[in-house]
Amino acid sequence: MAIQSFSSGQVLTAAQMNALQANDYNQTVSAKITSYTLVAGDLGTHVQMNASTATTISVPAATFAAGDSLFISSIGAGVCTIQAASTAITVNGQSLALSQFGGGTLRFVSSSVCNFFSGAAAQSAITVDFLVLAAGGGGGGDGGGGGGGGLRSSVTATGGGGTVESAQSLFAKNDYPVIVGAGGTGGGYNGTPTSRATNGSVSQFNTIVANGGGAGATFNGFAAQDGGAGGGQAVTTNGAIGVGTTNQGFAGGTGGSTGGGAPYGGGGGAGAVGGNGSGSTGGAGGVGVASSITGSSVTYSGGGGGGVNTAGTGGTGGSSNGGNGSATSTGTNGTLNRGGGGGGGGGNNPGTGGNGSSGVVILRYADTLTITFGTGLTGTESPASGGYKRATITAGTGLVRWA
Repeated sequence: MAIQSFSSGQVLTAAQMNALQANDYNQTVSAKITSYTLVAGDLGTHVQMNASTATTISVPAATFAAGDSLFISSIGAGVCTIQAASTAITVNGQSLALSQFGGGTLRFVSSSVCNFFSGAAAQSAITVDFLVLAAGGGGGGDGGGGGGGGLRSSVTATGGGGTVESAQSLFAKNDYPVIVGAGGTGGGYNGTPTSRATNGSVSQFNTIVANGGGAGATFNGFAAQDGGAGGGQAVTTNGAIGVGTTNQGFAGGTGGSTGGGAPYGGGGGAGAVGGNGSGSTGGAGGVGVASSITGSSVTYSGGGGGGVNTAGTGGTGGSSNGGNGSATSTGTNGTLNRGGGGGGGGGNNPGTGGNGSSGVVILRYADTLTITFGTGLTGTESPASGGYKRATITAGTGLVRWA
């Protein structure tokens, strides 16, 4: 039961006395199955997380007072991370990530500072480099190229002109979430727009999230979409170009003026903006970014080439992994697991856009470690080389851990 309040002269009944001694800590157990933010009523209770995937328990400011405490535990397979709900509170602790059957006491120093005391055994710190590549966007039907997937990395380079990020400082035997994004679908066109191209899906490793590439525009239909890298424009009266995400990818290119023979813009890439449509040639897809996290240089996240409304030449996909635009029919797809955008469709009906390619998550770590891929993930671990092992995860959603 929860903490009780008593008034002067109150007489306790036998039932109340028995309830007060129901367990060692006099705590009501509050079961949670999704991420949760603590409330004042949790004071003196036991908050227990039971989830198969990663969750968080957020601690708000100005809710508890100095000396207040509660117990937090996790009985599910997913890691439960205790975190500050805002910058107005500080949460201290040697380990704030609870694996299955972990737990501890959260005690408040003040309304804005608390400490988490965990009974877990000491954990081994590990360092993991990463490349998190989101999926490419679909090319527009008779339209612009799809944008490449957003790229974030701690090795060699990141997308959007950003600087290399810091490696992740983690713990062995803890679970960490991974998502590999699926490619966006190309748009349809058969005299009139029949379907909208879609953005690529996000990819994620732990707290690192990359945005899917933006969809290319469809002629006289759907506008280009923002994303990791932006989709290419169809014609100038058809909406703005798609914008990329800061430090992940660049914007798409512009299309020609409305009317016969209009060339369409290429999708943006992780390394450069998409090319503008010009004359009777669709804009080239923006180039991607090369990374050596695998031990050799590989280029990812090129934009899809723009299509052309009538006879002409479709734009070339960026860095050989974005799809090529078409002048007559269907744009080509982005290269599998390279995050390339789909090529824009051509003007001879049906002018379907190409599909964006799926993303990938690549992890590099000391060769003394071995990774385990959880249910739902498709991944392989390479043999040790140069002091490292690498894990390449090509599909799915699930958890990884090291031992």
